[in-house]
Amino acid sequence: MFSRIVLSSCKRAPKDAAPSKKTARPNLHTGIILNRSPIITRTPTAFEKAYHAYQARIHRALHNPFPYDFYFKQGSPLESRFNIEERRRERKAFGAPFGMQTGETSEAEKLAEATMRDEEEAMPRVHEADINSDFKNLHRRGQRNLYLILQKQENGMVVWKFPQGSVDRGELLHHAATRGLEVECGNNMDTWIVSRNPIGVFHPPSPASLQDVVFFYKAHIMAGQVRPNRAHAQDFAWLTKGEIKTRVDEDYWLGIKDMLSDF
Repeated sequence: MFSRIVLSSCKRAPKDAAPSKKTARPNLHTGIILNRSPIITRTPTAFEKAYHAYQARIHRALHNPFPYDFYFKQGSPLESRFNIEERRRERKAFGAPFGMQTGETSEAEKLAEATMRDEEEAMPRVHEADINSDFKNLHRRGQRNLYLILQKQENGMVVWKFPQGSVDRGELLHHAATRGLEVECGNNMDTWIVSRNPIGVFHPPSPASLQDVVFFYKAHIMAGQVRPNRAHAQDFAWLTKGEIKTRVDEDYWLGIKDMLSDF
């Protein structure tokens, strides 16, 4: 009885009913978020400096003295160099009068000090590209993550976007991403795509008849530089997350901001 009730309650659609409207297939695209990782360590904050200085003082106060007479020949330049460095570490950790020179300075210590002065010239943390605002130089903003964006012409307007390309029929997404990067930026770079899986998806605003979907892949540049194809991009820049926000439009920024590193 139950089967009869179920069958009788089912109604067939009339033959002259209008067919359901098919949804248009979206146009697939792939984009590359090409990253240049930081090349120098980040400058510590005042709190971090105080914390590390405190830990260094505790470590030096509790550690056993280093048996330098076992490792260095007495009166050798290496022993003198070690003693100079050890006094500097003591003075840095505890301040004067710790680590101060007592007695006469030997010839070996004078020679070691002269050699160390020549070696200890540190490179500046601000690159020349930062001073000249050279946005194409990969050495700028060494403490930050930089991302490649391209200047393009779309619908008669100048826009800034990540490298992007279409997906051919039957083509894998990560293959399309690699091909699109080479087409727009040239083959003068050694890059590495992190994964075959995209890190994000973006639905650009478009008319109802056109549905575009962009799958973004993350990649790192190891060597080389961009040589943009003028048929696809007119200019390029290596920018931080905050600098990208000032160049792209609002809809694009809201779609890609969570894929970028804050620092």
